[in-house]
Amino acid sequence: MGAVVVAPGSMTLAVGPDQVLDRASMHLANALLGNPDSAPGLEVLLGGLKLRFVTGSAVAVTGAEGVVTLNGSELPLNKAVRVAPGSMLEFGPALFGIRYYMAVQGGVEVQAAPLPAGGAVAFGRPHGHGFPEVKHPARRALDPERPVVVRVTNRPQARNYDAGTWLRLTSEPWILSPESDRAGARLSGRPLKVGPQQDRAATQAPQPQPLESGLVLLPPSGLPVIALAGHPETAESPAIALVRDEDLDLIGQARPGQMVHLLG
Repeated sequence: MGAVVVAPGSMTLAVGPDQVLDRASMHLANALLGNPDSAPGLEVLLGGLKLRFVTGSAVAVTGAEGVVTLNGSELPLNKAVRVAPGSMLEFGPALFGIRYYMAVQGGVEVQAAPLPAGGAVAFGRPHGHGFPEVKHPARRALDPERPVVVRVTNRPQARNYDAGTWLRLTSEPWILSPESDRAGARLSGRPLKVGPQQDRAATQAPQPQPLESGLVLLPPSGLPVIALAGHPETAESPAIALVRDEDLDLIGQARPGQMVHLLG
């Protein structure tokens, strides 16, 4: 056992690299500690997590910005910090962005469900005595009052949609829906209308298509959905766009109600 969960917060997950919504932040946290990119870490939604360390280790917190304290003193973000046995680490509300990422030297043990109060977090074995120099600066967390701007490219299925549909997708503002989850970022706004070419496509039975993170799906509601790390393997809704890989992490840090612009 490495630590005990005193309070889990809104939701805290132990995630591997293929499950992380903000990969750049998790990569930075691991790099600060000298962990491999494949090392799992904790994804803390909104804050509220309290951990009591049973064994000593070293941690790095990145991603969202808020007040994180270690034994009552503010913990610097985007920096490796040693933690003594018996220490209490507390995550205050996320003020910018929505997901903190915490790496522990040696990695954490992945669990299928959110961490419960009183649950145990197992750590890998610490290595070395110093921390590596990381030259890449931390990306500032998203300001919830500003729009999130991501770039998209069209997909072959976009040919089934008229130019007006693509123009509206990439020029009109969208709002991140509260119904969004780790599987998909659901966008609300003025539904995209079905054009003549879409009518013909609708007469054919939908066929499940392989799904990948970043694909922008257009379900019958006309409201786009961006596939995120927790997406299923396939989807029947057509994928009409793809978020650029380097912009996808921004969606993982956007808040419900925040404006989203898709630039084509």
